[in-house]
Amino acid sequence: METSCCCSCSEQKISCSCSIFQTDSHITTANRIDHLLARWGYKRSGHTVRPGLYRLGNPDADSPVFASANYTISFDILRSNLKGFDAYILVLDTKGINVWCAAGKGTFGTDELVKKIESTGLSHIVSHRKIIVPQLGAPGISAHEVKRRSGFTVEYGPVRAADIPEYMKTGKATSEMRQVFFPIQDRLVLIPIELVHVAIPTIIISIILWFLAGPLAAFAAITAVITGTVLFPIFLPYLPTHDFSMKGFILGGLSAVPFSAMYAQSSDLPEWALAAGAIVPLLIIPAVVAYLGLNFTGSTPYTSRTGVKKEIFKYVPIMAAMTGIGTIIGISLCIFRLAGVI
Repeated sequence: METSCCCSCSEQKISCSCSIFQTDSHITTANRIDHLLARWGYKRSGHTVRPGLYRLGNPDADSPVFASANYTISFDILRSNLKGFDAYILVLDTKGINVWCAAGKGTFGTDELVKKIESTGLSHIVSHRKIIVPQLGAPGISAHEVKRRSGFTVEYGPVRAADIPEYMKTGKATSEMRQVFFPIQDRLVLIPIELVHVAIPTIIISIILWFLAGPLAAFAAITAVITGTVLFPIFLPYLPTHDFSMKGFILGGLSAVPFSAMYAQSSDLPEWALAAGAIVPLLIIPAVVAYLGLNFTGSTPYTSRTGVKKEIFKYVPIMAAMTGIGTIIGISLCIFRLAGVI
């Protein structure tokens, strides 16, 4: 449903009065479809709500104010968990990025929060001076700077929006509410968008490998991608070591062993050619899985920004070297075979 308003804007399920938009806690079928499309990476930057101040229910000057990102899933999760509450939601312009990632990028940050407090005239709408910010947005928000520049005190709410009702009743977050968990259901929702990002390149590479090196090579490429995008997040907590890249090397190595063994016994080629061919999957597959595993560093509670940077500089050159050497060996074997050398 779309409605017009006096500030010349319109949003699905949203209307506004002057500079304040109106929303509710009901998640519609259209919202759920939007969430599904976002999870599958369709128009990734297009899943947004208009930044600004929103009325949820019938808030007054004493009602609480919550900060959120303008990513539809973040906004919808917050408002759906505030069912029965009268509150304001201050939506920051995070360019369609969720709270956690936007805090890391700086778009869910001090400057944007202060800017929205001022541009919406929030100090004239509520009588108190407190704004509740998601705990996962803390890396981007300097509470003392917000206080100095706007007069508003930042209070960090619980990690999960589902805990907000209890948090509002007691006025404080328990230690459990402060803990970040990463259960299997949270890891599984990351898989579709990672698969979509690499689907087309994987298909192209697999077809090329099929004609150049046979079906085994094509299947190995597909296996490497499936391992890095599907199996990696599933087994993430159980893989040894702290670094995601090393986890990927381990998991990729395990998935490469069968291909190495099959190639070594697949034909009557000279022993040196069989040995060289068996090395190729042991070099390329672990490197590919490790690289794909790095994509999950920004969506888990296991990493830090500095840790990720160190890991990239430490392991990416190794991944590149392994992939390069494996590719050179593989291409050389194909050329030798076409030339009749082997």
